[in-house]
Amino acid sequence: MNETQKLISFCKEQVIAGRNITIKNASLLFNLDNFFLTHLSDAANEITRQFHGSKIDLEQLANIKKNYCSEDCSFCSQSAFFDTGIDKYELMSPEEVVKEATKAKQTGADSYCLVAAWKEPSNDDFTKVCNIIKEVNDKVGISIECSLGFLTTEQAITLKQLGVIRYNHNLETSKSKFPDICTTHTYQDRVDTLNIAKNAGLELCTGGIIGMGETKKQREELIFEIASFQPEEVTINLLVPIPGTPLEIQKPIKIEEIIRVFATLRFLLPKSIIKISGGREVNLVDDGQKLLLSGANGIISSGYLTMNGNSPEKDIKMLKKINLEV
Repeated sequence: MNETQKLISFCKEQVIAGRNITIKNASLLFNLDNFFLTHLSDAANEITRQFHGSKIDLEQLANIKKNYCSEDCSFCSQSAFFDTGIDKYELMSPEEVVKEATKAKQTGADSYCLVAAWKEPSNDDFTKVCNIIKEVNDKVGISIECSLGFLTTEQAITLKQLGVIRYNHNLETSKSKFPDICTTHTYQDRVDTLNIAKNAGLELCTGGIIGMGETKKQREELIFEIASFQPEEVTINLLVPIPGTPLEIQKPIKIEEIIRVFATLRFLLPKSIIKISGGREVNLVDDGQKLLLSGANGIISSGYLTMNGNSPEKDIKMLKKINLEV
């Protein structure tokens, strides 16, 4: 066993024993030679199985308001700054959301995330979302998560009181890359919202998108920034270039670089759900099987905010193929 293999083994044993690895060692793991990626992947998988068994978290999303957003995030088909030709609609009715949440629960989803396309909810829209949450709680009984943009402290406390388990607000990319991706709000704005949600007692889901032209070093920065929040869930998206957006001609990153992200995150966050999110079906030839054996333990099924995805039945079949379960 050479020095790199010894490092991977040492870090794995540290994590399984309940101890944190150092930032220096995590950086060494992330930057190791491709030759050792299989060793890193296998070790991350061992950590995942130790803390989570063979259970995979299956989530479905509800895009409850698909419309043009005031922010200029360069990856987003819902930004008012770009002509992407999406269909749009106002806030869904509680009855519509209840119907979709019921279907999600019946097809095996563990959680249901309500997502709205806006910078932040107006008082009126927030009241409507609260009514939707109450209806889903009363009539469906599925774990509810929300992604509603920037929040006030009072709004975060209200969501907690309504039984919302987790709040999703992605960092999107590293602090050093963020100004290239968005100019209508700052990286610190996103950090502030995560802190507001956490202080209100909500669990956190945060992550980002990889493959937006960031450097390898910037992906490493993102990993450490995500880990600093100790989120209960991490969501990593793989960019799907949307025609009409500034990133429409961006080329996909290699699978080796994707594995580094998921595997290193698992060493840093052994108890968190680490979810393969948007772009899984487009960027990966195996729908995520390799990543689910390299540190990931969650997927989003049935589609994303403006893109279709695999059916739950197809995803469950895929999980069974690699001896995992929902």
